[in-house]
Amino acid sequence: MSFVLCRYQGHVGAALVLGGVDKNGPSLYTIYPHGSTDRLPYVTMGSGSLAAMSVFESRWKKDMDLEEGKKLVRDAICAGIFNDLGSGSNVDICIITKDTTEYNRPYEIANLKGVRNNSYQFKRGTTEVRTAKVIPLEVESTQTFYIAADGSRKAGEKMDTSS
Repeated sequence: MSFVLCRYQGHVGAALVLGGVDKNGPSLYTIYPHGSTDRLPYVTMGSGSLAAMSVFESRWKKDMDLEEGKKLVRDAICAGIFNDLGSGSNVDICIITKDTTEYNRPYEIANLKGVRNNSYQFKRGTTEVRTAKVIPLEVESTQTFYIAADGSRKAGEKMDTSS
């Protein structure tokens, strides 16, 4: 790990979502790169977190069953994927209960990389040109200017730029 810290001069951070079950029941926390924490009923972090949070805020309700929860989490992750260029393409879900931990990786592949739904090849003439105006340019002088290191300009002859 020290080589990573040296490579980035100690500027390494992580935004974490931490979940688990203890004697008090289930808990879900966020741990921000600067060290603060939150305990909330639902959390999102990362570059797609705003889109994912909008799904949670509109559809989350207390005491959801497992299938409702999985669908909500899947939809929130997909919102992050499709509304943020920095997010990935897979939906991974981890289900934590008091007895087991189940990793569903990938739970769903939401966006296949390199696969395009449409053809982006357009025939010549597809975009209509409505008007065209050609303005001929007249060149009055073909004089060459040279710029010295001090910023001065001189026309016609090459300047000494060694200073």
